[in-house]
Amino acid sequence: MTQYLKIYIAALALAGIAGAIGYQLGSTPAEPKPQPTGGPPLIGIASVNEGTYVKAIVASGGIPIILPDAGGGAPVEHYLELLDGLLLPGGDDIPASEFDEEPHETLTLIPDDRLKFERALSRAWIERTDKPLLGICLGCQWLSVSSGGSLVQDIPSEFGITHRVESHQVILEPDSQLAGIFGETKFAVNSMHHQAIDAPGNMLRIVARCPDGVVEAVESTDPERFIVGVQWHPEVLMPDDKRQAKLMEAFVSAAAKSKLKSATQQ
Repeated sequence: MTQYLKIYIAALALAGIAGAIGYQLGSTPAEPKPQPTGGPPLIGIASVNEGTYVKAIVASGGIPIILPDAGGGAPVEHYLELLDGLLLPGGDDIPASEFDEEPHETLTLIPDDRLKFERALSRAWIERTDKPLLGICLGCQWLSVSSGGSLVQDIPSEFGITHRVESHQVILEPDSQLAGIFGETKFAVNSMHHQAIDAPGNMLRIVARCPDGVVEAVESTDPERFIVGVQWHPEVLMPDDKRQAKLMEAFVSAAAKSKLKSATQQ
């Protein structure tokens, strides 16, 4: 049995498992959103197997696929072909060497296997596909670093404030994809990060900031491409926060459209 087929079978099995997880994490799982003809999209979740990400994808109409952080040995080529969308989740810190800086003393680095895997996967996904990509917290920072950008290594040191607080406001650019998704440009989000994007990297633009100036979201400069990164955690705020559900639903919907487009081109 080929590795490709094994992954596909695992995808189908996870569809049922993910639904069961919904019952374990909440009283009643949200009804999955209907998707365009062609079946629900396969959404890869890199490295972590946390219920909030899985449950959010299921509630938004996708099939979540956990991608193990197998370092440089991960089957990235198969993932590019098989998956319809990619979610880069939260985690610890990217080494400063990835953007040619000396490390700050406050860094807590992600494991080496995860570093190698997410570096390879994020770069390949951005450069060699036109499929949707959503980065959350650390994942948002990966969008920048993998596109040639840089990070604020420690917000308290560089801004004199902390973003490990219960919540704060974000202000979106009115002409951004995110503003179109949310239907508004100012609202409160949760906040759990001590790093943030500094320079956004090639083909990305900053589309949201906190009132203190810290970058809170980026997206592709191509309005036809769904590449979005947010520093907050929409999956944690779901399902009670209907606003944040809009972001996850827009991501999964974009993946479903990408799947349908690929099917019609074959």
